[in-house]
Amino acid sequence: MTEQTDESLIQMFEGKKTYFYNGEKLWEGEYRMHDWNVDRDASEFLIHDKEERASWEMIVVMPEVEIIPEWTFIGCINVEMIIMCDDVKRIEFRAFMGCSSLSYVCLSTSLEYIGRDAFFGCDFLTSVFVPPSCRHVDDAAFYKCEMLEILHVPQDTHLGMAVIGDTELLGEVSPFDDYKCGNYKCANDRITNDVNEWIKNINGREEEEFALHRACSSFNLLEDIVYGIVKRQGISSMKKENSIGITPSQYLKKNPYAELEERKIMNRYILDMMGENVM
Repeated sequence: MTEQTDESLIQMFEGKKTYFYNGEKLWEGEYRMHDWNVDRDASEFLIHDKEERASWEMIVVMPEVEIIPEWTFIGCINVEMIIMCDDVKRIEFRAFMGCSSLSYVCLSTSLEYIGRDAFFGCDFLTSVFVPPSCRHVDDAAFYKCEMLEILHVPQDTHLGMAVIGDTELLGEVSPFDDYKCGNYKCANDRITNDVNEWIKNINGREEEEFALHRACSSFNLLEDIVYGIVKRQGISSMKKENSIGITPSQYLKKNPYAELEERKIMNRYILDMMGENVM
C-alpha cells in the first residue's frame, strides 16, 4: 500500500470533510461501556485527536484495506456516510461504535465478518444491507441503532445475539411483544433464534407476494427481473408494504448496491402498456 501523509488523507469530497482511511491503526486503549461518549486521554488516539475526529463527515475506506481494526472510528460523532472498498473482509469489535450521526453505509461486497458492537449506538442509521459474502454478524452489531428499520441479511449469514437490540425493527412492527429481546438479560437461545429467523424471512423465501421486495433488496439487482415482477403484479406493487411496513420502492431507494431508479421501471411499464417498443 502506498504511504500517504495525514494531510492527503483528509480532504473535502462531495461537500463533506472526508477521511480516506488507509488501514492505519488509529486507536489504542478502551472505553468503559458507561462513558464511551465522554472525553478520554488523548494518548489513546494514536494519530488524530478527539476534535479532529469530530470534524469528519464522511469516511471512505480505500482499496487494499482488508480489516478495520477494533475501536478504529469510535466516537466520530459527525460522520454521516461510510463507503468501503470491496477489499474489506472484516469489521472488528466496536470499529464504528458511537458514530451517532451515521445515516448511510455501503459495506464491502467481499465482507466476511461484522464484529460485536461494530455499529453500536449509530442512532441515525436507518438501513443496512449485508452482502452475501458475510458469514457472521456478531452479537449486538447494530445494538441501539434506534432508527434502524431495514436490515437485509442473506439466509446463510449467521447472526449473533441481540444484533438488532433497541432498534426500530424491534418496535411496534415486530411480532415480539412478549419479551424485550434487545436486552442482553433476555437474549437466550430461543429468543435469539426466533428473532434471527424473523429478520432473514421478513420477505419470505419464494412467495410471489414478496418477490418484488426481494428483488429490490438484492445485491445482484437486474432491471429485467424487477420489471418482470412489476409487469406480473402491476405498477401498484412498488408501493405494497411487507410485514414491517417497507415497500419495494423503499428498498430500491435505500439499497446502496442498486443502480436502478424506480422512475426507469415506471416509464418502461407505461410505454409497454401503450404498446411502445421497450428495449
